[in-house]
Amino acid sequence: MSLPSSRSRRLPELTDAGLKATANVVARNEFGEPVEGAIAVERALTIYLDKREIVTLMTLGNHPELLILGWLRNQRMIEDIEAIKAIQVDWETESVAIVTHQGIDNLEAKLDRKTVTTGCGQGTVFGDLMEDIDDIALQQPVLRQSSIYALLKALNEYNEIYKNAGAVHGCALCSETLGIEQFIEDVGRHNAVDAIAGHMWLHDMDGDGKLFYTTGRLTSEMVIKVALMGIPVLLSRSGITAMGLEIAQKVGVTLIARAKGRHFLVYHGGDLIEYDEIPPARPRHPQRDTRSASD
Repeated sequence: MSLPSSRSRRLPELTDAGLKATANVVARNEFGEPVEGAIAVERALTIYLDKREIVTLMTLGNHPELLILGWLRNQRMIEDIEAIKAIQVDWETESVAIVTHQGIDNLEAKLDRKTVTTGCGQGTVFGDLMEDIDDIALQQPVLRQSSIYALLKALNEYNEIYKNAGAVHGCALCSETLGIEQFIEDVGRHNAVDAIAGHMWLHDMDGDGKLFYTTGRLTSEMVIKVALMGIPVLLSRSGITAMGLEIAQKVGVTLIARAKGRHFLVYHGGDLIEYDEIPPARPRHPQRDTRSASD
């Protein structure tokens, strides 16, 4: 894997072990006819941290090194990327070996408490989900309605694996000026967000002025991860949970859900949306008009 050279940082040695995310199969349709198509390939990847087995992730395996980098960062296992010596993915043993330069302080304490999240395939978060968010106070930017529509339109060109095979979630790192900067799909939304976090960490990117898009629901885990990445806007085509909303209000994440086409719902940060492209009024439903008149 090629590494960024814009800054003088001691970056880890990384394999380049990405695999094809789909496989071709033949199924039979409702008429009994054979139909060729693609299905997502789900793979197990067991994490070994300084030779200690930590957890097994289920993943497509198309961006394993970025996934592991983001997993380490979002789990708060390692604070500085320069502490990592190497990340070596080996699909023959379905494992990834993470080697640090000097070990990890308080590893036992970090592993002692874990939470099984609501992510597809069940993600696992080590430590307290609420840890570190007390110090986060993001600056929410003003966001144009037209920019939301432009991003949603641009995102229609992605979701390649989903279009071919289904069974996956997609996440994207976006900005108003650059559009879609990185798009990653995986079997669980927690994997996709971790892979994007790994991309940002590797390339020394901060989240200021960025938007994060996901096809999955906006749970507490999603809001916390995006907040820890420093991204102030979270956009989803799915819904939200009450705890996700509560945390977004606490840390200052603009929360936009049920976003598809020209429809969206702003659950937090609605006063920061510049409504510069309001759609035409929806046509009235004749049956509803008749019922209203009779009432």
